[in-house]
Amino acid sequence: MTNVDFSDFPDLEAALRRGAAVDVGAAAGAATDAAVAAADRLGLIDVAVATVDSPVGALLVATTPRGLVRLAYDPVHVLDELAARISTRVVEAPARLDAVRRQLDEYFAGRRRRFDLAVDLRLTSRFGRQVLEETARVPAGQVTTYREVATRIGHPRAARAVGNALGANPVAIVMPCHRVVPASGGVGNYGGGPQRKAFLLELERG
Repeated sequence: MTNVDFSDFPDLEAALRRGAAVDVGAAAGAATDAAVAAADRLGLIDVAVATVDSPVGALLVATTPRGLVRLAYDPVHVLDELAARISTRVVEAPARLDAVRRQLDEYFAGRRRRFDLAVDLRLTSRFGRQVLEETARVPAGQVTTYREVATRIGHPRAARAVGNALGANPVAIVMPCHRVVPASGGVGNYGGGPQRKAFLLELERG
């Protein structure tokens, strides 16, 4: 998962690549961990990524110094997207995601209703950011509609655009796009699939 360009730091680059190239062996793992820790101390990790197990499947999570930038159900192409749109310094660094992992565990255990995490929304458009920020005001256990969100952000005729923005939400669950449903009933579309959306809504109803 390591995708870095530390050409100015050849020792770190060699250690990272040596560890990443070997699937087994405590020495290789320790070398990788030490290299990641050193890179972190030097401020060389622009995007830290990790995988978090959950009741809705494995989640790929990524953070920058600004906050959580990606939470994805399907990791395919996510690393390439992060490298292309943010930085090529994308490193698997689970320790950097400890707070995210802990809060997700609490959420799925029913002990957390609201996330206390900084969020980096640079992967969204200005309109998308407005939509997500409004959606984040919907309390856990409640839902709203696409049209209601559109009205609240000053674009009452943009319900379809709101749906598209929610479908492109880069920080699923934490920015709770699953709490927006069709006015006609049902759960509606969801980037993670309607089954996951229904699961999250039921979980939050407690």
